[in-house]
Parts: sequence; C-alpha cells; structure tokens
Amino acid sequence: MGLLDDMHAARRAAGRRADTPAPVSADGMEPALLFIPDISGFTRFIQESGSPLAPQLIADLLEILIEANMLTMEVSEIQGDAILFYRLGPPPPIQDLVTQCRRIFLDFQNYVRLVERDLDSELSAALRSHDLTIKIIVHFGRVSVAHIRQFTKLMGRDVIVVHRLLKNNITGNEYLLLSDGYLETQEPAELARSFSWTRLLRGTCFYDHLGEICYRYAYLSPLRLLLNGPQNGGQTQGSQRNAIKVQYPVPVPAAYALRVVSNFRLRPNWMPGVRDVQYDVTKAGRLGTSYKVQFNRGQIDFQTVQRFEEATRIEYVEKISLFRLFPNSLLFYFIEPVTPTACLVTLEFRYGYVASPLRLVRFGQLRRMKRFLGIAGRQLATLCGQMLTGQHA
Repeated sequence: MGLLDDMHAARRAAGRRADTPAPVSADGMEPALLFIPDISGFTRFIQESGSPLAPQLIADLLEILIEANMLTMEVSEIQGDAILFYRLGPPPPIQDLVTQCRRIFLDFQNYVRLVERDLDSELSAALRSHDLTIKIIVHFGRVSVAHIRQFTKLMGRDVIVVHRLLKNNITGNEYLLLSDGYLETQEPAELARSFSWTRLLRGTCFYDHLGEICYRYAYLSPLRLLLNGPQNGGQTQGSQRNAIKVQYPVPVPAAYALRVVSNFRLRPNWMPGVRDVQYDVTKAGRLGTSYKVQFNRGQIDFQTVQRFEEATRIEYVEKISLFRLFPNSLLFYFIEPVTPTACLVTLEFRYGYVASPLRLVRFGQLRRMKRFLGIAGRQLATLCGQMLTGQHA
C-alpha cells in the first residue's frame, strides 16, 4: 500500500465503531463516556481582543480538539468554547484516558504558542494578554441517544451532570476533572500509576436537583514542560521528538524559494501525488488562508499559520487537517541563505502521534512520510532551478 492508501485505511478505521454493541436497558439508556474539553478564557478573549481574526482562531482551536480524538469518541455538540464528546459502551482504561487528555492539552497549547510567536501580529498580542488554556471534564454514566433528522442528541441525568461540572469549586482554569461516576470503574492502583506526573486532589460540589457530586481533579500545568519551544516568542525550534525532516540545497535566492513554496498553484509541480489545489485566489498570500490539496484518491486541507522573514532565516508554517494518520500535524519550511544565489531548504513535518495502535504500522508510516518528504524536497529544488532559468513552462 502507498502513503495515500494507508491514509484512507486509517481514516476509515478511525471512524469505525466496535463490533460489539453497547448494552441497552429496557428504558433505552446506554452506558457512555462523556468528555468535555473547554477553552478557558474564551469569552474574555473574544470580547476584549479587538482582533477580527479571534473567532477564526477559536474555530481553529476547536478543530485541534476534534482532531486530537484518540479514543474514537463521537461529537455530540459544539457549544461555543466547548465540545461534548461521547463514547457508548464500557469506559476506557484510565491510562488511555490520561493519554487522551495529555494529547489534547499539548496539541492545543503548541498551536497557541505557534500563533503567539508572530510578534508583529495583532492576534499574537491579544493572545499574550489573554491566557487561553484548557480544562477537561470526564464523567461516565448512562444516556439516551435520540436521532433528530441529521443530529444526534444525548439525554439523561448524566448529560446534565457533566455540563454542571463545568461550574465547580476548583481554583484555576487548567485542569482535568474526573467524576466519581468514572473513577468507580477504575482500579485504584492504575489510577495512582496514571497520575505519577501530578497530584490527584479531591473535590465536591452540590447542585440543585442533582445533589452532591464528588470528583477528583489534577492540574495540567506540569505538562507545560513538554511543550515545544519557549513560552513567549523566541526563535528556537524547540523539542523535535515527533518530527521528520529533510534538507536540500536549492540554487535560488532564499526569497525566491519562499515565493515558490508559498505559491499554492505550484504544489502539483513538486509535491508528489498532488493532482490539484483549490483555494480562494482573493486570499492567496494571507496568513490563515486555507487550501484543499487533491491527492491521488483523497484530499488533505492545509492552512498557512506562520511566516517569519529575517536576514539569516525564513520560516513558513502550514497546519494540516483531515490527515488521520498524523492528527494535528504541521509542515515547517526553514529557508536559510547560503550565498546570494543559493539557499538551504529544510522541510520539517511535526506531528503529535501516529494514529495506529500497531507499532509496525506506525514504523511503516513514518518511513513513508520520510520518503514522501525526500521526494518533495528534491522536486522542489529542481523546480526552483528550472523556474529561475526559465526552463519551466
């Protein structure tokens, strides 16, 4: 199988439910995990940022949360700054759940940091003065699933509980809350082992019509040590643990190489497997511009999210969506002048994780991605040289 075939197979597998249906009681209730990641600081950011790009950033961050879904959960609804996920059937093991929460937090914060780095951007200034972060609410209970036209609606007491738990007594806005409804399904020893990186504290709230709800919670702040790069700006590339990169000398000036890389129309001429690129020509060249790349039998969406131009280095970054094998991935282009007429181009693919439980499959996908980048880099270098000398039509 080629890279694209593997992508399609992984996408189909990611959306496939377990073959064993969840038990349904006589009253139509089914056991379900209820999972809400909520963007803390959302309302203040929208109201006070003053940036017309703020709503688009929030939309991007919600997309990050959806793409970070490792537990094959379904989306029930999006409520402004929060997403209600659910998964019918038995609860996931605590270690899998903690891994999911860590992935959501790291993907969210790394994307925020990427936007913050553009020091000349109005949106960057707004982010630095408004601390956007994540809190996550987890509950396990029983729900009734109603299908109303094309919508799926969850109903029942436990749906109310998980929403009420968003309002609690916890100080701070960056934490994971686990209700006793979920905790009672897990072994205490496994619980302790899964939270060796932070403290698991106890809490309780009383809600009208629901009574007392007990939970435990852990602050997510220790995970900031795992984030890529420095907190406030800076030009370091940060930790490259999950990255694949290739480098090629290109026989054109650095600025010329940037023009070729950022020209969407030219992608089929150097990126292997690309048949066509669709985008709004009136927005070409702007940060935030999205474009759809048609591969052999599928599509991947790209969005330009960063562009730095300095005397010694140019950095151009694109976010990749609808890439199920590598959720929440980014493609970096580092262009460094070597001489006035030549430069060194680095293509670096950064990813959170490979969406397969099989080590052999993950290994194979990483090798294919490395090969894909290698071909792309060589063809990019050739195309730049041809265009500069007028050999490319």
